[in-house]
Amino acid sequence: MLWHKRIDAIIDAELEQIIGLRRHLHANPEPSGEEAQTSVLLYQRLGDLGLDVKIGPEGRGLLVESRRQTADKRIALRGDIDALRIQDEKNVPYRSQCDGVMHACGHDAHTACLFGALLAMDQLEREGALPGPVTWRGIFQPSEETATGAKQMVGAGAMKGVNAAIALHVDPNLPVGQVGVRSGVLTANAEMMRIEVHGAGGHAARPHESHDPIAAAAQLISTLYQFVPRKTDSRQAVVVTIGRVDGGHSANVIPERVLLEGTVRTLDRAVQRTTLEHIRHLAHGVAEITGTRIEVSFPVSIPAVENDATLSELIRSQALLLLGQSGVRLIDAPSMGSEDFSVYGDHAPIAMFRLGAAAKPPGPALHTPHFDIDERCLAIGAKLLARSAVMWGLQGINIC
Repeated sequence: MLWHKRIDAIIDAELEQIIGLRRHLHANPEPSGEEAQTSVLLYQRLGDLGLDVKIGPEGRGLLVESRRQTADKRIALRGDIDALRIQDEKNVPYRSQCDGVMHACGHDAHTACLFGALLAMDQLEREGALPGPVTWRGIFQPSEETATGAKQMVGAGAMKGVNAAIALHVDPNLPVGQVGVRSGVLTANAEMMRIEVHGAGGHAARPHESHDPIAAAAQLISTLYQFVPRKTDSRQAVVVTIGRVDGGHSANVIPERVLLEGTVRTLDRAVQRTTLEHIRHLAHGVAEITGTRIEVSFPVSIPAVENDATLSELIRSQALLLLGQSGVRLIDAPSMGSEDFSVYGDHAPIAMFRLGAAAKPPGPALHTPHFDIDERCLAIGAKLLARSAVMWGLQGINIC
């Protein structure tokens, strides 16, 4: 049996285990920074296979090595493991059992696909069925949603000796049986934005005696949403979103402080710089007219994922063999979403593909309480990861 057909057969035979892992993770999600039990579970399962497994920093995340380290190059396969603070409102047997936390971005599926891919490549190696030496590393990464996990794993040695890295992301707008590929920029640059509005509190009946930070925060949000787009060339993409507003404790008290948190997303670095400067300028103006003090900071920055052309073409060619022409879609424009998978690109060429996950697109949207996948996509994701990794390892080798 040809090696790629053997990969498919192994994954098909282990599909119940792969789906079971995904459902367990979906029912027992852990948010960014708290993925200890998820990491222990994966450590045990991969360790039971006899693989070399190392727990990541603070007991979160894993690095998994292939049995043989004989190839002169190494490819990394990455899957993220953290969940979001969203209430799961689905009525399914694997519904989240953790109040206010769910896998609403498909990281449980990414983890299951990576597990399946490593399982298949390891068994192929143990059977002596690899057509050449392939050295790989699995990266199960925590804290993608807070954009800190990739840097932590790189610091723990995730990219040491790695020459390429690949990953996937489920896409509810693509049907099962289809994948999306793109060379070049795939996702946006993203800045995590933190704004503190400091005023002077007072009685709700006498706002004239205070400097109301809630009124100032409301004015600032409206100003950002209105004037950032007006300052940006309409041919350039910029998205500013405030996702958290926190201020006050009592209905009849004007508070001293309001906290705003959000994101700023751009596709062009020059536009990114001017947008951040403009946000600070607008905040200064609102502070002047409201008599408040406004502090703006951007504590975390995520660069765009830029897919390597050669790696992307390799993934596309393997997708064509696996799914046929109708199963491969060329993504025509970057997403305004962000991904800290881009951090690995500072150390080696990278490529990420979109995995169709909807029974009938569009499926429930990412980051929503009803998000779910059609689990038939798990086998496709695992197969394409494994096939691409093995083919990458065989490049430049004369196989008779």
